[in-house]
Amino acid sequence: MSFVVAAPEFLSTAAGDLQGIGSALSEAHAAAAGPTTSLLAAGADEVSAAIASLFGGQAQAFQALSARAASFHAQFVQALNAGAGSYVAAEAANVSAQTVEQDVLGVINAPTEAVLGRPLIGDGAPGAPGQAGGAGGLLFGNGGPGGNGLPGQSGGHGGAAGLLGNGGAGGMGGAGASGGTGGRGGLLYGSGGSGGQGGTALAGINGGLPGHGGSGGNAFLFGNGGSGGQGGTGLTGATGVNPPVSGQAAMGAAGSSEAVVNVGASGGAGGAGVDGGLGATGGTGGFGGLANVTSGTGDALGGAGGPGGTGGNGGAGGLGGVAAGPSGGSGDAVGGRGGNGTLGSAPGGAGGAGGNGGQAFQNGTGLGGLGGSGGGGGTGTAGGVGGTGGAGGNGGHGGLLVGDGGAGGTGGAGGIGGTGATGGPGGTGGAGGDAILSTGAAFGNRGGTGGGGGVGGLGGDGGAGGAGGNGGAAGLLGAGGNGGNAGVGGVGGTGGMGGMGGNGGPGGNASAALFNHGGSGGGGGDGGTGGGGGNGGGSGLGGAGGTGGLLMGPVGVGGAAGIGGAGGPGGAGGALGSGGSFGTGSTSNGNPGGSGTGGATGAPGQHG
Repeated sequence: MSFVVAAPEFLSTAAGDLQGIGSALSEAHAAAAGPTTSLLAAGADEVSAAIASLFGGQAQAFQALSARAASFHAQFVQALNAGAGSYVAAEAANVSAQTVEQDVLGVINAPTEAVLGRPLIGDGAPGAPGQAGGAGGLLFGNGGPGGNGLPGQSGGHGGAAGLLGNGGAGGMGGAGASGGTGGRGGLLYGSGGSGGQGGTALAGINGGLPGHGGSGGNAFLFGNGGSGGQGGTGLTGATGVNPPVSGQAAMGAAGSSEAVVNVGASGGAGGAGVDGGLGATGGTGGFGGLANVTSGTGDALGGAGGPGGTGGNGGAGGLGGVAAGPSGGSGDAVGGRGGNGTLGSAPGGAGGAGGNGGQAFQNGTGLGGLGGSGGGGGTGTAGGVGGTGGAGGNGGHGGLLVGDGGAGGTGGAGGIGGTGATGGPGGTGGAGGDAILSTGAAFGNRGGTGGGGGVGGLGGDGGAGGAGGNGGAAGLLGAGGNGGNAGVGGVGGTGGMGGMGGNGGPGGNASAALFNHGGSGGGGGDGGTGGGGGNGGGSGLGGAGGTGGLLMGPVGVGGAAGIGGAGGPGGAGGALGSGGSFGTGSTSNGNPGGSGTGGATGAPGQHG
């Protein structure tokens, strides 16, 4: 028997279109009948009369054939309309028959539903979110499926079957919640329902733990146990976040100043900036002391700026001391060196800037102070470890007399490791000191080197795969259920990007009447190396196979260990620092500083 599908409304539309075509053809034939069937002879001779008679006969034959075709066309349209009506009548009859069937079932099920809350024949209703499915009919019917849980809510249990039928499947657990248990199979015959899948872990719900798979439903006398549900996926590791640094420690003490006549003068070195701890920026180094030859002849040496204090962000170096001589004097003057910035101590902390070199004012030879070097950036915070996957649900028991145990559920996949944080930026190099003279030679000094960028934070390791569920036991006769396979380990997190290298300081400028040369710019700092990728998560343990039948039946096969997760990629290297600009001098300018080197990509993580 072949199966035919028909749409009555389409058949009616097609019949209407065909009727329109027939009408158009009939009008065309009628219009052509007069000119073609009554042709006049072209002349009074016999040949003209014969030709006119021949064409007229052909036209009359065509009109007769057209009339027969129009009759067939009308019959076909009538049959198509009748067929559409028959299909409509058949569908109406079927609907009526279904209504009768439903009415009969309603009469049969009404007493048991009123007394026991379940039908005599029929499947149980699906459960609302997180609620159990309805029980199947007392005589015949499958249990209804449990409703899927909302976030934090377990999946509903599958409904139980009556005498004959299978248990309903458990609902899927909401985020962080377990899957529902499968419903019990029929008291005489029927398999248990499968357990629901555990919910994926979500931060802030159930401690960030994934839900375990629901257990499979049990059979009663004859039937197989339901399979356990799959465990939920583990929590994704937190992204590394560098802690905030606020406030700044006090500045270091200034170096002592010296003012003398006709002898050399030296400024004292500035003190180191005060330690700010991990939560604050280190204090700026103290200023170098002033060296001043007030009159006569003598060399002047400015004091060095103090180093920056340690802190979450490195402290900046102090300014180099000024070296000065009197108008008309002939001594040399050298500005104090700028203090070096310090390393950022907090994760991702910025390196301190180098201090500027001191200026030199003298009528003899003058050299500005060297710019201080910038401090290096701190290493970024590591990403968090991914969470362990949820355990698979255990398989249901086979029937007491005959039936196989249900298979254990597969363990959930481990969570992905978190991404490491970016390394801290290197500090900027200090500017070279200027040399400013009215006579003699002057040399601006070189700018300080930029600090290197910090290493990116390590990517977090992937979480371990969840354990597989145990296989269900058989009854008297039957095979034990196979254990569930362990979940796959989570992928390792991506390493953080290396910090940006600090820019080099600009060279010092020089001005003098005779000879002057600008200082070269400081070299840019190297970009930080990217953080290493996190290692892939390890595999979980496979579930144990269920015991075989008490009289006869093999033991279930244990579940396989999961596959370890892939290692995460290393972080990108940090950007290089630019070289400092050259200092200017009317005789010659300095050279620009060379740029640093871009950071290397971090090493990938190991596979689990």
